Amino acid sequence: MTTRNLFLLLILLIPGFITAQGTRQKICIDSDWKFHPGHASDPLQDFNYKIANIFAKTGKAEGTAIDPKFDDKGWRSLNLPHDWAVELPFEFSGNADMMSHGYKTIGALYPQNSVGWYRKTFPISLSDSGKRLAIQFDGIYRDASVWLNGFYLGTNASGYIGQTFDITDYVSFGSENVLVVRVDATQAEGWFYEGAGIYRHVWLLKTNEVHVAGNGVYIQTKTKGNQAVIDIETTIENESLQRVQCVVQHQILSREGKVLAESSEIPLQAMIHQQKKLSHQVVLPSPNLWSPETPYIYQVKTIVRANNMLVDEVVTKFGIRTIRIDPKRGLLVNGKPVKIKGVNCHQDHAGVGSAIPDYLHFYRLNLLRRMGVNAYRTSHHPPSPELLDACDSLGILVMDETRLLNSGKEYEDQFRRLILRDRNHPSVFIWSIGNEEGYVQRTGTGKRLALSSMALVSELDPSRTCTYAADMANEFTGINEVIPVRGFNYREKAMADYHRDHPLQPVIGTEMGSTVTTRGIYQADSVEGYLPDQDITAPWWASRAEDWWPIAAAHNWMSGGFIWTGFDYRGEPTPYQWPNINSHFGVMDMCGFPKNIYYYYASWWTDNDILHISPHWNWQGSEGKTIKVWVNSNADEVELSLNGKSLGRKTMRRNSHLNWDVNYEPGILKAIAWKNGREISTKVETTGKPYELVLTPYKTTLFADGKDAVVVNISVIDSLGREVPDAMNLVNITLSGDARIIGVGNGDPSCHEPDKCMVGQWQRSLFNGKAQLILQAGSKQGIVMLEATSKGLYKASSELHTIPAYKPAGSFTAHRTSGQKQKMNLSDKILGADISHLPELEAHGMKFYDNGTEKDAIEILKDHGFNYIRLRIFNNPSAKNGYSPNKGFCDLDHTLQMALRVKKAGMKLLLDFHYSDYWADPQKQNKPEEWKNLQPEKIPEAIRSYTRKVLLAFQKQGTLPDMVQIGNEINHGMIWPEGHIGNPGNLAAFIKAGAEGVKSVDTNILIMLHVALGGQIDETIFWFDNMFSRGADCDLIGLSYYPRWHGTLADLDFTLRQIIDRYGKPVNVVEYSHMKSEVNETVFNLPDRMGTGTFIWEPLSTWEKVFDGTGHSTPLIGTYDEISRKFIKKQN
Repeated sequence: MTTRNLFLLLILLIPGFITAQGTRQKICIDSDWKFHPGHASDPLQDFNYKIANIFAKTGKAEGTAIDPKFDDKGWRSLNLPHDWAVELPFEFSGNADMMSHGYKTIGALYPQNSVGWYRKTFPISLSDSGKRLAIQFDGIYRDASVWLNGFYLGTNASGYIGQTFDITDYVSFGSENVLVVRVDATQAEGWFYEGAGIYRHVWLLKTNEVHVAGNGVYIQTKTKGNQAVIDIETTIENESLQRVQCVVQHQILSREGKVLAESSEIPLQAMIHQQKKLSHQVVLPSPNLWSPETPYIYQVKTIVRANNMLVDEVVTKFGIRTIRIDPKRGLLVNGKPVKIKGVNCHQDHAGVGSAIPDYLHFYRLNLLRRMGVNAYRTSHHPPSPELLDACDSLGILVMDETRLLNSGKEYEDQFRRLILRDRNHPSVFIWSIGNEEGYVQRTGTGKRLALSSMALVSELDPSRTCTYAADMANEFTGINEVIPVRGFNYREKAMADYHRDHPLQPVIGTEMGSTVTTRGIYQADSVEGYLPDQDITAPWWASRAEDWWPIAAAHNWMSGGFIWTGFDYRGEPTPYQWPNINSHFGVMDMCGFPKNIYYYYASWWTDNDILHISPHWNWQGSEGKTIKVWVNSNADEVELSLNGKSLGRKTMRRNSHLNWDVNYEPGILKAIAWKNGREISTKVETTGKPYELVLTPYKTTLFADGKDAVVVNISVIDSLGREVPDAMNLVNITLSGDARIIGVGNGDPSCHEPDKCMVGQWQRSLFNGKAQLILQAGSKQGIVMLEATSKGLYKASSELHTIPAYKPAGSFTAHRTSGQKQKMNLSDKILGADISHLPELEAHGMKFYDNGTEKDAIEILKDHGFNYIRLRIFNNPSAKNGYSPNKGFCDLDHTLQMALRVKKAGMKLLLDFHYSDYWADPQKQNKPEEWKNLQPEKIPEAIRSYTRKVLLAFQKQGTLPDMVQIGNEINHGMIWPEGHIGNPGNLAAFIKAGAEGVKSVDTNILIMLHVALGGQIDETIFWFDNMFSRGADCDLIGLSYYPRWHGTLADLDFTLRQIIDRYGKPVNVVEYSHMKSEVNETVFNLPDRMGTGTFIWEPLSTWEKVFDGTGHSTPLIGTYDEISRKFIKKQN
């Protein structure tokens, strides 16, 4: 046999050689790791790492934790991401680096805390033996060495940019494999808290031997007329032992996965163990352009075939947009000027440190968006991939920054990996090559380093330019001589001179502002290390918000700027140090609770109505003393009053704020503002003592995938339901169900309470009325109960549902203009009330009076401006387990009688189908007794028939409802268990059946879908995306809003606006009780008249009722005279 033939035979015997066994897989391996601290200076406590000569022979690992046979049963079990630094205590040190890292006991002075070992055991199937396998680490802090089965894979020095290691040669196929990582955080990289450990995701990658190389698809776009030209560069890698003939093709997909265009097939000969690049061009007609306002994401599917078999398939997300930074007009996105309203942020959050769950990125970015933020600088390091994914989807522009300006092999490679990884993200509009390199930025060395970095950008991503963040004034030397876009860190008063002298170099504010404040504090306290929560104090190198922003706003040539910082972060306590352990720079604290300066930026960075008073009005013991009151607003004029007495009306100067000196007396401090002829108002008031705890989860449905997480804010209210802004109570937290608390915080920059507690011992003190916990779901579906207690206070509890992970079934945008919106006259505003309880009250003999005169309760409500009544209906409330056993209140007969009274009064009617014999709400959606034995496929017909039967009865007596709800507060589904949100297909089918029942009687009846998610934007979008994509539809969207469950008014406003923007449907707050004026003002001031109105829930008999226990109207009913005057009579 010839040598050549022998070689070919051997090739054919290699398992899986050029035989497609499925395409690539990317498997998250974050779960079930083992962890143990090592020691940076004592090898015996570091598992003999520097004693055993493990590098003498390949695979030598005996006597160390690297050995696959090492017994790690005594090690701690955990899931990634993990930051062990956040678990360490605080300790005072005079060392400046320890101070700048937040006084955590880690680094060279604490060798016992600075090394961590991780081990992961996992199987790899024998069927994978023909594949290429790799481990991808998205981020480890830092200096991580990696082994598989005792074989050294390599080291990644960077604490920020990820690294991928090929493990193919070292795998034990058909058995267990042991992955070991030694992390050494002794040496810091930055001058701020950086964490320690495997704090980002880890992935197992499987590909065929011929595949698209890692980060091997590069997409550039440009627009020509009404079409987009998409240039795609692809790197194909052949890791087999023969030349392979391939065919490569690309498909352009919509965000839902529909094929919109495709390239021709290009043949390619892939040489042995080589990479080869090829280029395609695809033209897409009528593209949706990506922008901060419309962040549309496309996908490229890259298809590789060899020997007529599919060997690889890669999907890459991208956006179609043009970016240019012009020296005269600033940043241009798709040719339109966009002023950068940005923030700098470190990767650090209360409770979790740098190990930020994916959900938390969205939560933080949405807080920033509400402030008007449209840009994010990744200070001063490569960000996580999930952060960029979130920015892509939310329309946040990103300045993507490498860790260090350096052209040496290590740092050039880090920057190279960053560019290759991130260059397809449409949110990334510019690269930052470094920050405040004071040793070199004015020198020829700095200039040369910058040129090398710029050359790398030009090589790898010619579609973008770069900048450098210079803490220099009007200086054109060193780096500034060559950098394409001049970045200013502070020094804003030098910008105009610099622009005058260098008019062809664009300018951007890379770090601006930097007011230092402490949330809820109004007097400097050098002992505790607190600063006033106003735009007063800035370090010598920085400036206040009102110093820099008016300059940026006034000049088109200035592209805008990035505030230092969006959030407080651990480390860099300024100007005070110990006991301070984190910064004061944020417009929000570490939990994301806004400080007062947040509302300054919101006033001038958004078009929303902003009217904010500070400070709070709990100043017992300061009666008669002068309190300086700040009002932030974008209104034209503002009038302030205390307890009904005017303190004067003032004109608001643009990009500024207003002040009043007010002699303190307890009561209500109210501001009324006028904006474009409209009236808006807000107030702060003196509260009572803490009375009851409140838990506010920012979503109540989580995926049972071991990763999904939710922020739960903790506050306290007084006996009248008002939030107490100065409460400092210690709160204990307990949990049941398959979930875990992963961190707590309160935003206090001098609090030394642990962010991580022992299981069963979670607690945190409130700081100025607020604290926070972060909850992560387990892997089992079910109910999670969270409870908070505090000495002397009523407890709070919250129920969350964990469900299987799933995605929308298709496009939700198809429903943006569907439904029956055209039937709804948006000028017909609703001031409604749910008075379903009225027949029961009357059955007990209650009569109703207004100003001493007995009248029908419906007529009294009408006299005060109400024009719509909501009535609930149960299937069989007379049933044993029904709402009203043997009496049948809220059954069809009682509801028909009420409908006659409503229509006789000349009011409109909303009929609320509960599809239950009892209350239906997020905690219970019990199936009617009559339907309990129905198979799931029979339930839609039961819903359809019942709905039709009820409406035919209303039609027969001439009282057809004007609007119908298909279910009540159905964010967790309806008609359980079949219609639970964990079964989205069933739930959508049930909703459609109800709608069909309505339309079969009268197509003019408006249909509302109602969820109890007033302030939970993420869950709201999740719910409606999934229902609309599965064919459910509605004419308008209804929300419940109760502050104790649904967050702040700002949360409500943001949710309503996002619904309108995303779905194009009118909205209604169909249940509320407290904050009557504020809720109505929020809804009626929504843009484009899309806020249709409100329904107060049971004003006759429940919280803050407008009638007392004897049926006499209370002063609260007068609130609706004012609401009607402002929003109903005026607009109608």
